[in-house]
Amino acid sequence: MPLLKDFAIPSHMGRQACRLYRGRQCLQSQTRHFSRSKDTSARVSGAAEAEIQAAHRYCTGLLAKYDRPSYTLNAFIPRPAQPMYLALRALNVSLSMIPDTTSSYTIGLMRLQFWRDTITKVLSDTPPKEPVAVLLAWQSQTFITEPRTLTNDPYPNIAALESYAENTYSTLMYLTLSALPMASVTADHVASHIGKAAGIAAVLRGLPLVAFPPPAARSPSDGALSPGAAGGGGAKQGAVMLPLDIMAQTGVKEEDVFRKGAEADGLRDAVFAVATRASDHLITVQQMLTNLRAGQDVGHDFEHEGEEGHEYAAAGQKGEAPLDEVNRAFGVFMPAVGTRLWLDRLQEVDFDIFRPELLRSDWKLPWKAYWAFRRKSF
Repeated sequence: MPLLKDFAIPSHMGRQACRLYRGRQCLQSQTRHFSRSKDTSARVSGAAEAEIQAAHRYCTGLLAKYDRPSYTLNAFIPRPAQPMYLALRALNVSLSMIPDTTSSYTIGLMRLQFWRDTITKVLSDTPPKEPVAVLLAWQSQTFITEPRTLTNDPYPNIAALESYAENTYSTLMYLTLSALPMASVTADHVASHIGKAAGIAAVLRGLPLVAFPPPAARSPSDGALSPGAAGGGGAKQGAVMLPLDIMAQTGVKEEDVFRKGAEADGLRDAVFAVATRASDHLITVQQMLTNLRAGQDVGHDFEHEGEEGHEYAAAGQKGEAPLDEVNRAFGVFMPAVGTRLWLDRLQEVDFDIFRPELLRSDWKLPWKAYWAFRRKSF
């Protein structure tokens, strides 16, 4: 379930906000962490403990219904970061539902403005009595959103798709790491690759729904429509969310996808090319872990190190070695398991992105996630 582009969260902006918050609340420390100096129930003005617990249950229920993989993987998130994880993923679900639960573009914009105003109030420590906002504020949520458009603007190239994944899925992981707390170039480097893989896979998984959107106000849980089902009256205009450079290389034409669906010329080749980029990021992560266990560095530089929001102290937090940091944060990296499982299923159906089983939850995820967590390996 991809984040709406309207709320793409640039990593440097998110980390800048985190740093500004710490400057206000945690001046006594140079390490990245959330204030623990007062009772957590006081972080939300006027919010009682019962209200916080109700918000926690609401966010959990939202994930259980609309984002089962994230709900399952919550069990592996370190306990201090679980409320932050739930709040972020619930916000992701709430934003992703807007196109399918609004009857017009104008109403969709109004819903987006509601969430922009909500986040502004959260950052001002005056959150509205909305469950996701309450849990975000209780966890001192500190990211900034960047408004774009409600339309499905195409990605000009594969690099633009990776940038989207970095600014959304990777940044969600950075924020979860901050809640541990952890400030580690190695952990962020791993999160960057996994977030890019997860974001690319999410765009691919949503391709049938974006190309053939369901009728307005229909729940996302109702599943995808077949290519021919989109031709009825009142259907929304679809879009093929593949990078334009990949479409040009493989000869995919958007109108062919609308007419032929999975049988469009070059479509499987294009899906394969994009999926390969996601798989490459997961392979890179596994090689990084192998290098760390061999007592070496990860093998390549973190491309965002030194950027605003990605500055690090010379020594690791608590004097930890990079491998120890990664192991301590390993639960945050578990989306790699679900992403790998989905990519494997895509390969099994010969990259036919319209196969309905690709939209279903994978029953193997809990078992695979458990063993990955135990072995600290993907």
